[in-house]
Amino acid sequence: MLDKNRKFAGESKQDACSALGRQLTIEYYECQAKVLLDKNLVEKALLKAADKSGATIISSSFHGFEPQGVSGVVVIAESHFTVHAWPEHDYAAVDIFTCGDSIDLEVAINSMKDSFESENVVISSDQNRGIISRPFEQKKIGQIVNNSNVCPTSWKKEYEHKKPWGVLTSIDIYKSDPQIIKDAKSIERFVYELCDLIDMKRFGECRVVHFGKDKKVEGFSMTQLIETSLISGHFANALNTVYLDVFSCKFYEPREVAQFAMSFFKGDHYKMQIALRQ
Repeated sequence: MLDKNRKFAGESKQDACSALGRQLTIEYYECQAKVLLDKNLVEKALLKAADKSGATIISSSFHGFEPQGVSGVVVIAESHFTVHAWPEHDYAAVDIFTCGDSIDLEVAINSMKDSFESENVVISSDQNRGIISRPFEQKKIGQIVNNSNVCPTSWKKEYEHKKPWGVLTSIDIYKSDPQIIKDAKSIERFVYELCDLIDMKRFGECRVVHFGKDKKVEGFSMTQLIETSLISGHFANALNTVYLDVFSCKFYEPREVAQFAMSFFKGDHYKMQIALRQ
């Protein structure tokens, strides 16, 4: 259980030092994409959590990104609630910072869990900020940043570090334009433009074949050999959904592929999975 009034460090409260604030970072996994895609719903979720937890709301500001994603902040008298949402991964990162003892953090965390319809919540850090009652060891910023045991946020850096055989990106694009995904020439043009975009040399011609007597699975399937491996996809007519896979032993930027495909097929939103293949 979270001690909502805990803002001290040390072995016991008798030995405790004071802190100016307390900061929690919370990871919300397996959220509902329909919530994370809607800037207004994300803002409503944070405002509701702040209100229910007893915080004093001052203002809020939220921004929806193209093609998708939401960032925002709720300013409270006690400090702030912030969020960044990745709908393509059903994930939201939340930060709660408070310099007051009146906020019920458990209520806030559970409120956002319900609003995001999250199946898995992790409190990834719980820190005292601004410890002021005793001297502390000073460290240079470079020591902290460069020596921290953290995962990279750049796929290129991860690729250079792990040196895998190849990168596989699977992208699902929902509510695509049916006229585009039902047109073989448009699918071919997408492949040619994608190869130019990510600097992949095609090997042979793009093959686009219509499959499926059952209307539930009917649609074009596409394959394009590239000198570094393969691009493939299926275009489901009944769902207006594109299922795209790009596999290459030469590095490319996965998000660049996803956003280009989203724009080309005029999708509503997308999901993405990335694997480094050893």
